[in-house]
Amino acid sequence: MHPTKNDLPLTVREKITALLNQQLAASLDLQLQAKQAHWNVRGENFIALHELFDDIAGRLGDAVDLLAERITALGGVAEGTVQAVAKASTLPAYPLSISASKQHLEALSSALAQVGAGARQAIATATDLNDANTADLFTEISRQLDKDLWLLEAHLGG
Repeated sequence: MHPTKNDLPLTVREKITALLNQQLAASLDLQLQAKQAHWNVRGENFIALHELFDDIAGRLGDAVDLLAERITALGGVAEGTVQAVAKASTLPAYPLSISASKQHLEALSSALAQVGAGARQAIATATDLNDANTADLFTEISRQLDKDLWLLEAHLGG
């Protein structure tokens, strides 16, 4: 940890930084999965999904920046390299062989739901550690993940 005048105790900052880095890895992985879907989607509603997947990837980029900047503000190191993400992300590998719209919607919505569940758990953990700022950051990210999940699921129908 880097020195900082942030008044959160070092042990809290260490725990929060680990939590943030876990979500950073999952969010970067999800962002790349959204780009994979964007580049490779075919079939019904192509242009709508092509654009939606890209929009989601862009919003995930915003979330990634929030996570990484919070880590560094607390004196930690944002672990955002491909190697670090591959090691830390708990998301299943995105299937490279799919191209149909529905397959991408299913794969991406499942991954997005998993990251959303992780964000909600992170809100609770940050709250338990008395770090309201990080809990608020996770709340902001969670709200957007829920909205993006709704947009994906709307294309799946029922």
